[in-house]
Amino acid sequence: MPDYAALGLKCGIEIHQQLDTQEKLFCGCPTRLRDVAESSYEFFRYLRPTVSELGEVDRAALEESKVKRKFVYKAYDTTCLVENDEEPPRELNQEALDITLQIAKLLNMRIADEVHTMRKIVIDGSNTSGFQRTALVATDGYIETSEGRVGVGVLCLEEEACQKIEEKNDSVVYSLDRLGIPLVEIGTAPDIISPAHARSTAEKIGLLLRATGRVKRGIGTIRQDLNVSIAGGARVEVKGVQELGSIDIIVEREVERQVNLLRIRDELNARGAAVCSDIIDVSSVFAATKSTVIQKAQKDGKVLAVKLEKFNGIVGREVQPGRRLGTELSDRAKRYGVGGIFHTDELPKYGITEDEVSRLRAAAGAGTKDCVVMVAAAEEKAMNALKAVIERAVEALERVPEETRRALPDGSSAYMRPLPGAARMYPETDVPPVQVPASRIDSIVLPELLEEKKARYMSQFGLNEELAWQMARSAHSRLFEDIMDAAPGASPTIIVRTLETTLAELAKEGVKVELIGDERLRQTFTMLSEGALVKEAIPGVLRRLAEKPGVSATDAAAELSGAGDDAQKALEEAASKLIQEKKEFIKEREMAAVSPLMGVLMKEFRGKVSGQVISDLLKEKIKKALET
Repeated sequence: MPDYAALGLKCGIEIHQQLDTQEKLFCGCPTRLRDVAESSYEFFRYLRPTVSELGEVDRAALEESKVKRKFVYKAYDTTCLVENDEEPPRELNQEALDITLQIAKLLNMRIADEVHTMRKIVIDGSNTSGFQRTALVATDGYIETSEGRVGVGVLCLEEEACQKIEEKNDSVVYSLDRLGIPLVEIGTAPDIISPAHARSTAEKIGLLLRATGRVKRGIGTIRQDLNVSIAGGARVEVKGVQELGSIDIIVEREVERQVNLLRIRDELNARGAAVCSDIIDVSSVFAATKSTVIQKAQKDGKVLAVKLEKFNGIVGREVQPGRRLGTELSDRAKRYGVGGIFHTDELPKYGITEDEVSRLRAAAGAGTKDCVVMVAAAEEKAMNALKAVIERAVEALERVPEETRRALPDGSSAYMRPLPGAARMYPETDVPPVQVPASRIDSIVLPELLEEKKARYMSQFGLNEELAWQMARSAHSRLFEDIMDAAPGASPTIIVRTLETTLAELAKEGVKVELIGDERLRQTFTMLSEGALVKEAIPGVLRRLAEKPGVSATDAAAELSGAGDDAQKALEEAASKLIQEKKEFIKEREMAAVSPLMGVLMKEFRGKVSGQVISDLLKEKIKKALET
């Protein structure tokens, strides 16, 4: 394992968590997600960077503007003019601000006495206006972790971005249903000392957020961005980490990447490497090529190349598992609409012959110690792509570049854009500031922490530690307590397993469990506590409730019991048949055969007939079989 202290690791986390509010942050639209097939209309935008109040253009926005793209937005009957950027925003959502204040107190933060909304320039199309609205709410907090105190520098309340649907040609399609959902951004200080510490810190903050009971749950509702650097390297932000379990591997892979880039820099400088800025047309080299990739590109384009002096063998060198310096060059080139690059460290390949490689080197004036990078595409795209390759190759000679990168499923990352700077922020003049008096802060009640809730569930309801922890962390925890109040005679263990396991299993089968509703769940468990329903019947009742939204739990149970006589007859027949088939087994095992044979019948009759009835019937039939 690397010595992260010796490497000078600095790591901080930014956590983005959607809040569970009724309305969006700056309009009255609902915060529910829609199926893109429900879109009722669409429109498009072209976005350009603007100059900040300091007279500067943010470097990340400037690079985004070099890629000419059309942004298409899918809108719905729940979309308003604010989301379309055709009407000014309304005042800041006070419900969202109260939740944010509660989170600030949980994180031991200093809350601002006045909250101002800012505009953050974002022209990747993820917001129709070309900027994201964000408000600083609190600073200077901390949490205690297993490795000591980790500072929490900032807590912002901001609007969620659009959801990207697809990219096609020079267009990007977004859905507006997610735009404007209130979101908190929590940024820690670079106090994290190892990959494992990064993961445990994110988990600790996640549990605090969940303790509020006011955050959304599910894939995409929480994202982590990781800021990582080592001594001699640079701060790199890896965005879009959705799985808690991948945080440690992402930090490991970024440290590995920076270590390898520094080694490459040192070796290139020791070689006396240099980057030639001349881009040459080598299309004639491939006039008769059999490479289908180049043939296709040459129909309407050219093959352009650049020489990297004394880079031979370096461009193909791995910097992360499965990713090489050439991949880093290719990431930059792809920003301009090309499919990628070719380089002589990996050729001959892709239908390109050894002879073509030799003639390519000759055309570029490259020797055996040099590497040639080429792009086959429309001339303007190829030219812009190679300029980006040249810029990245120069950086390879000098430093690890500061970048924003996209997390990949295997824990590695890909280039997105340069790190943004202060020039992207300026005041939002359409949203008035909000006063936060001490009386409002004092009125915020802190929630019960999950560890405390787990201990209470064990003490109050007699749950074991595993089930108590499962329910304390669950989105159903409030419903669980409501059910226990309404049906105190019901088994807490059965309730937990129904809410956490049975509903999930029914959903996997395609049952629309969201149609059942909390009230009918309470009715079901009240019947259980009163002895009007056996536990084996619960899945059947829940299935019936999902199929018939207007039916009560009592009616659903009655409908199922009406089919009980038929089920009992079917059980009698199945049991008799099973006894006949398993005569030898029964003679050998005698009454010990009850348990395995019961398992066979339970597969067919679970939820239709109680387990006790099946057990009693089998015992009776096996006893008779042994007597004959």
